[in-house]
Amino acid sequence: MRSLATDLSDGVKLVQLMEIMGDTTLGRFYMNPRMRVQKAENVNLALEFIKSRGVVLTNVGAEDIVDGNLKLILGMIWTLILRFTIADISEEGVTAKEGLLLWCQRKTAPYQEVDVTNFTTSFKDGLALCALIHRHRPDLLNYDALPKNDPHACTRTAFQVAEGHLGIPQLLDVEDLCDRPKPDERSVMTYVAQYFHAFSSMEQAEVVSRRVATFADVMQGAWVMQQDYERRARQLVDTMSGLQSAWAAATFAGTYVDARAQL
Repeated sequence: MRSLATDLSDGVKLVQLMEIMGDTTLGRFYMNPRMRVQKAENVNLALEFIKSRGVVLTNVGAEDIVDGNLKLILGMIWTLILRFTIADISEEGVTAKEGLLLWCQRKTAPYQEVDVTNFTTSFKDGLALCALIHRHRPDLLNYDALPKNDPHACTRTAFQVAEGHLGIPQLLDVEDLCDRPKPDERSVMTYVAQYFHAFSSMEQAEVVSRRVATFADVMQGAWVMQQDYERRARQLVDTMSGLQSAWAAATFAGTYVDARAQL
């Protein structure tokens, strides 16, 4: 895509985007719409799906998308990002923006040079992004060796490591963070949310691995206990068989003296 104003106007990419985000199919739609009414039907199909997911779109209609109303299109895109990417973020009972900010603060707390208080100026020097990466994957970068007086270099390092090793696409340019007096809050939130999802998936995988390891240890312990029980049970059976054989072979004269001797 090159332009949101024109590339979404026929509704095709918008429908495809909804199918990807919703992991479902929206049914039949016009793949090559030529008439305005066909484009509007495509857009309406996507908008109806968005509304069915509980997303409220204020003052956005099919005509606005078809006509390329960039302001309303950007508002719709942000609403979708907020609903499908940021709204499900939760940290200590706090959700969405506050939850994401709290997560960043907790993860970067050990780094003295980092003080995350917002999604604008706190990320200008790139150190917060590097700290998030180092906290979860210290093998990917050497935080202590970063040129901390060079915001461009730190930000570029974070972008490259995140995209190359974590699968996080570079949604921003270095200049978007470093050269603006106040970076765009929504853009930074959208990008940082990708870190949350990437590392949350990693932590969930680690939890699952630990549970599997714990289960394996329990099963091994149970197997060892079973083997020990069977060994001791065999010894008991052998001992009892020996005693029974000895008793069966014994003779008894019927006197007290003989009974005491055999006892």
